[in-house]
Amino acid sequence: MKKFAIEIKWAVQFSLLSLVWMIIEKSTGLHDEHIAKQAIYTNLFGIVAILVYFLALRDKKKNYFTGQMDFKQGFISGMVLSFIIAMLSPLVQYVTFTYITPHFFETVKTYAVAHKIQTPEQADTFFNLKSYIIQGIFGALSMGVITAALMALLLKTKKK
Repeated sequence: MKKFAIEIKWAVQFSLLSLVWMIIEKSTGLHDEHIAKQAIYTNLFGIVAILVYFLALRDKKKNYFTGQMDFKQGFISGMVLSFIIAMLSPLVQYVTFTYITPHFFETVKTYAVAHKIQTPEQADTFFNLKSYIIQGIFGALSMGVITAALMALLLKTKKK
């Protein structure tokens, strides 16, 4: 457990930042009156996610590997981080759509159907807690692999 304490710490911080991001989206109207723009602006969280991965792997390099980290070590650390984030994702989704923005799914379904983006059946299938939990887990794993690889490349110790 101690071996992955840094990854656990940063996964918890990532999850808390995800909740803060949802509060910001909700408070700026992206979950109701500006729902049409939500899909665009929610992608800006990617910047936050990349920053968290960078800070986590930099922390791991400095405080666990004493400043010397190769690509493999960084990538494994990033993968562990991704896995923990994915495991915390259902809780983040539950808190988001139960407490922060409980009417989100109804609002987005209404918008998608009214603008002929989806049929009512498609909207019901896509916009629900179970679907978002699955998307959150697989999104954390897939984007985590890519981000872990990029940050491990960036932060690996350069050979002289």
